Amino acid sequence: MASRKAMAGLVVAATTTALLLTSCSSGGGSGDADNAIDGEVKGDIKVVTWRTDLVEDGTLEAYAEDFNKEYPDVKVTFEGITDYAGEMLTRMSTSNYGDVIGIPAIQPDQYEQFLEPLGDTADFEDTYRFLPAASYEGTQYGIAFGGNANGVVYNKKIFEAAGVSELPTSEDEWLDALQKVKDSTEAVPMYTNYKDGWPLTQSFGNLGGITNDPDAPITLAEDPAPWTEGTDMYAIDGLLYETVAAGLTEADPLTTNWEQSKVDLGTGKIATMPLGSWAISQIKQAAEDNGASADDIGFMAFPANVDGTQLAVIGGDYNLAVSKHSKSKAAAWAWIQWVVSESGYTETQGMVSPLKDAPLPESLADFEAAGVELMEINAAPAGKEGLLNEVSSDSQIDLYGPIYRQKLIDVARGAADGDKASYFAELNERWGASVEKLAG
Repeated sequence: MASRKAMAGLVVAATTTALLLTSCSSGGGSGDADNAIDGEVKGDIKVVTWRTDLVEDGTLEAYAEDFNKEYPDVKVTFEGITDYAGEMLTRMSTSNYGDVIGIPAIQPDQYEQFLEPLGDTADFEDTYRFLPAASYEGTQYGIAFGGNANGVVYNKKIFEAAGVSELPTSEDEWLDALQKVKDSTEAVPMYTNYKDGWPLTQSFGNLGGITNDPDAPITLAEDPAPWTEGTDMYAIDGLLYETVAAGLTEADPLTTNWEQSKVDLGTGKIATMPLGSWAISQIKQAAEDNGASADDIGFMAFPANVDGTQLAVIGGDYNLAVSKHSKSKAAAWAWIQWVVSESGYTETQGMVSPLKDAPLPESLADFEAAGVELMEINAAPAGKEGLLNEVSSDSQIDLYGPIYRQKLIDVARGAADGDKASYFAELNERWGASVEKLAG
């Protein structure tokens, strides 16, 4: 699904950030004093979205029809963008980037330039989850469209055929399970989706869950050597390296195909893919569409534990926000509130609702059965909201992108010089220099 390329693009190069800062005025869009989020709900709004599939299949149009039953004076149109993360950053150097958007990878201190403030974050805390990512200095600028748990989608039928009766809770158990898959079945034990790139970023969502550190982003931003044994980054990237080095991934990573991989996992040609829980419903559907059973698809936590307990980080997907330049801000804000609470989106997508009083989706039943504990990441303290992105950009280690992980795979499969120790040392050197410069 092209829309999930969104997940890959949550960090932007410093040059792009600079372009945004210099190219976009910070004034309101219409100059109309009555054009505020608490005004009359009417007018035309364009929703610009990464969910191209929901535009193409008519789902969003159906939402708009239901929305109009409550708000008949609003006309809602949609635009889906395949390369949402990249194209939106370019569009935001102008004032024409829609009325409702998913916040792309801009720094938190830029929110007020591009987005309409929704109110004090404290006023939302009793109602919504996942607020920190779209909050800055106590002001809320967005609400998550839905939330995801992080882990691994797997094919239960293949695990059963391979004799894997217990889900792995450590790296050694993971490698042993995948080796059984390789020895006993024709399935690819783990598929990297190297060529598409963005799926390689999915495991980064486990940051904090491996060490039970709800302040993990700041821990990482201030750690001069995070690719050291005992850290989240060592576990996340080390698991990828060791899996590739053991020959437990696809034969030719240069020819991977995301759309086909969903079908192959659903039908048992692939055993595992590290992904967020957002992917479960899509892979179940791919299974059913191709003659297999949705019941074959399961979801496990990242293979790590803290004193015997596995943890899974839950966090928001893109945050929906009102453009500073919208001429129908009240209508845009009404759409956001309606779509996250009334549309049924999170239920049908198997996502965690941003509403605190909503039940967890059925897609996380496997977690509950396995005793996996869910955790959220804390908001960064004042003055450090953008520190992790700054260190990532300065060190040119794209935490939210595929480039350094693709090199990691190349090293692991012998297509690039070095080994895990030498590559992690290189990453630590680059990262440590930037930490000293920006956080020290």
